[in-house]
Parts: sequence; C-alpha cells; structure tokens
Amino acid sequence: MFYTLTKRIVGSVARAVYRPRVHGLEHVPADGPVIFAINHLSVADSFIVPLVVPRPVSFLAKAEYFEGGGLKNRLTRNAFGALGAIPVQRGRGRAAKEALGTAQRVLSEGGAFGIHPEGTRSPDGRLYRGRTGVARLALSGRSPVVPVALSGTADLLPKGAKFPRPTRVTVRFGEALHFSRYDGMESALPILRSITDEIMYAISELSEQDYVDRYQSSAAA
Repeated sequence: MFYTLTKRIVGSVARAVYRPRVHGLEHVPADGPVIFAINHLSVADSFIVPLVVPRPVSFLAKAEYFEGGGLKNRLTRNAFGALGAIPVQRGRGRAAKEALGTAQRVLSEGGAFGIHPEGTRSPDGRLYRGRTGVARLALSGRSPVVPVALSGTADLLPKGAKFPRPTRVTVRFGEALHFSRYDGMESALPILRSITDEIMYAISELSEQDYVDRYQSSAAA
C-alpha cells in the first residue's frame, strides 16, 4: 500500500515536471519474475524505472544512500526505501552475496528486480562491460531479462548535484531475453559471460551508447 501510494504521488509529480518518454512498455511482463537490466548514467536511474513500470520493482542501492543526515540524504533515503530499494554494502563479499540472495528471493516470489550490470555509473556516458551477477540471477531464478536503456538521466541528476534538474528523460524497454537453454549451468563461467554479453549487446542496441569491452572500474586505468 505504501509503495503504491508513494509511486502514485511521486510518479504524478515526476511525469508532470519531467515528461518522460517511454518506449516498448509492452515488453514488460504483467506478472511473474522478471529482471530489468539497465544501463547506469546517474543516481536517478534507480528512481526512473520503478516510476514508469506498472508493477513494483525492487533493486539494489548503496547502503550509503540510507545513511547520514541533511535534507538531501533524508530525501534520498526515504525515496529509495519507498520505491523498493535493497541496501547493500559495497566492497564486502559476504554482504554482496546476501544482497544477491535477496534478489533471488524477490524473483522466487514472482517479483520484478532491477539491476545495473555495469555495477557503477558510467564516468563518460559510454556503456561498459557487464558483470555476471545478472546472468546468475537469470539462471537461478529462471527469469526473463528485459533490457532497458535510459537517456537524459545524467543531465537530470549530474554527479554532485543536490537536486534534480528539469530535463526530459527517455526510457526504452527491449524484448525479453530468455535463457532457459542454459538451465542448470549457472556455475559455468563461460556461459555466464556469454549471457551477460548478450544482455549488454541488447542494452547497447537500445541506448546507442559506445560500448567499452572492459569493466567500468578500469576506465581510469
């Protein structure tokens, strides 16, 4: 109930102010487990998809977003919590494993889960190599993957900005990808890499970003 009420209120305001363009919403399953694999340009990305999808969407968010004082931190914490965010400690293997388990539970209960395969925001607007967690989720949860491309969110909430700016955002949903042909192979690293690359290719086709075949964490190297 709280999720629905918050989504209606925030969604109505966001649509009125930012007038998001949404394409391919017919590719979103009305029910059942589904993974939204989303490119990552801004902190705002995790707000946008739950607001435009007509069903609840859970996603992982850095634990830092749920901590600290100040008006910005309180607003961010409340918004993330209200829209289904699951806090995760970065850089801690056990915490990350527990977060992945939480995502698997969401899918096992027939829920929708959003994930940024790149891991962190792109530093330059390009699309970076995806990490294989999305593939593990797809196989363990026997869930279709809907690729999602966002554009405009880097201008909506640039890094370091305290509040969103009046910029239009575009959301493109691609056709669902199915990987049932790989059932039982979630421990095979070459399979996980192949699935992840297929997902990233689908995102790049939607977003038209330049693709970089290395992890975002090595961008500055």
